[in-house]
Amino acid sequence: MILLAGRSSILCVLRDTLRVCVKKGVRYLHPTLCVGGCAVAKKPPLSAEVGERGAEITACAWCALYIILALCYFCTVSLQKVLALSYFGNSVRTMLFAAALLVAVVVVCRVVQAVLIGRMQKLAKKTKTQVDDMIVEFLSSLRTAFFAAVALAIASRVLILPSVVQRIIDAVALIVITVQAITLAERILELCITKFVMKTGDGEAAPKFLRFLIRFGLWSVGLLLVLSNLGINVTSLITGMGIGGIAIALAVQNILADLFSSFSLYVDRPFEVGDFIIVGQDMGTVKYVGLKTTRIQALQGEELVIPNSELTNSRVQNFRKMQRRRVVFSFGVTYDTSVKKLGAIPDMVHEIIGKAEHADIDRVHFQKFGESSLVFEVVFYVTSGDYNIFMDTQQEINLALTERFEKEGITFAFPTRTVHMVQ
Repeated sequence: MILLAGRSSILCVLRDTLRVCVKKGVRYLHPTLCVGGCAVAKKPPLSAEVGERGAEITACAWCALYIILALCYFCTVSLQKVLALSYFGNSVRTMLFAAALLVAVVVVCRVVQAVLIGRMQKLAKKTKTQVDDMIVEFLSSLRTAFFAAVALAIASRVLILPSVVQRIIDAVALIVITVQAITLAERILELCITKFVMKTGDGEAAPKFLRFLIRFGLWSVGLLLVLSNLGINVTSLITGMGIGGIAIALAVQNILADLFSSFSLYVDRPFEVGDFIIVGQDMGTVKYVGLKTTRIQALQGEELVIPNSELTNSRVQNFRKMQRRRVVFSFGVTYDTSVKKLGAIPDMVHEIIGKAEHADIDRVHFQKFGESSLVFEVVFYVTSGDYNIFMDTQQEINLALTERFEKEGITFAFPTRTVHMVQ
């Protein structure tokens, strides 16, 4: 049993024990160590029991024990003094509590986040709704910096801090929370836009412009919010930005017109990629709709680049969305055609068009007496919007009509003029 007689006695014991341990010729420890009033229980000579090596090991063990006891004593005595110290009006005990609170808030938030993400991901796999996907996106976007900012704002309320330091902490927390909120809003809107584009199969030009507008708006609002909470007068800043914005808008008004026209085309959807359109004197298949221009593959093979602002201000004919095509054509027969044959012509045309695969007859009429022919008007529908099918059907009807008239002895008229000479 070790009897401690004070701090000086422990130091003496440690000093003499270390001196014994480092000696080269150590064979045993003195059975009784009594230094400065400190008594140690008697021990038999170790060299006689375990030999020289055992004595060295035992000496080291006793030395370690004395060191541990000394450290415990010093810690017990000094801890109360350390905790009682005060800095900037806060005791060490309060500072340690604030630090522990900060760490605890961060750890608890991260654990709760991990648990909720795991459960919501399992739920999202079982449902088709997008709400749970957005919740997972929201939870995944929360970073450690966000939790640390919140924890710092909470822990700082425990301490008595100078007003400047408190304002700095509040500003840092506000900036981090604002950035996190904007990032979260961006990710949710990105998810919505991506889902919409995948569903509609549209190009990426207009969604890119939409993303740019959303991000610009979110970060502008976030910046003004932070500056306002920091005590900065944002009214003059907004006024200056308004004047600068007007100047920039005047300088790049044509570019902005094309950009907003691109957004208008995306929302209104007068045509899509792959549609055959006619714009003024130009016609072709839409290949790409960009932020500033739209590219059309003309029938001759060249690529037409048309500004989006011109497309929104022009009449656009879109043939792809046409379900069927109305066709009106006329033909004339000679004046020497008999009345019987003239009466049979409408039935012949009905029969010919009725046999065509992609044609529906509407009407056939003896329309008028022309200068050099008896004119018939025919109206029918091609039941497809495809231009090639339209031309194939028209060709089929024309060939069949020519063959039938040739068989019936009916002659197509061509422009002629009879001149009577008077002698």
